Amino acid sequence: MSDNLEYTLDKFTFRVATDRFYTPEGVWAMADGDQVTVGVSDFFQQRNGDVAFAEVKEVATAVSANDPFANIETIKVDIELASPVRGVIVTVNEKLELEAEIINQDPYGEGWLAVIEAADWAADQASLLTPTAYLEIMKVQAQEEAEDL
Repeated sequence: MSDNLEYTLDKFTFRVATDRFYTPEGVWAMADGDQVTVGVSDFFQQRNGDVAFAEVKEVATAVSANDPFANIETIKVDIELASPVRGVIVTVNEKLELEAEIINQDPYGEGWLAVIEAADWAADQASLLTPTAYLEIMKVQAQEEAEDL
């Protein structure tokens, strides 16, 4: 498991794994060669509530960066997730079918969503946020939400 950056606001602590890249919306991407595992951040899962259902597009589906690749339903919202990379889905986390709550329990580990064979990881990576940059965006989002409460 990777190291984490942390941010605490009130009674909530949000972790950002340092071994992957992020979209501003909280989708992470971690590459092993051209195989890119994707999931959602700790902040994303805490902010949106308990995951009741997660559906990822089928294996062999081609996806473009910023196009929908998965849908997550929580007790609060129904969210369509945009792919952080362009490529083809090669693996879907089968645990999600019966245990969608694993996303809440382990967002950076067992709660991953899919593995995508990236068409051009270097180009996609350049458009994603570093962990430190995502942490700064997440802090602003968390503070804004806290002020709205």
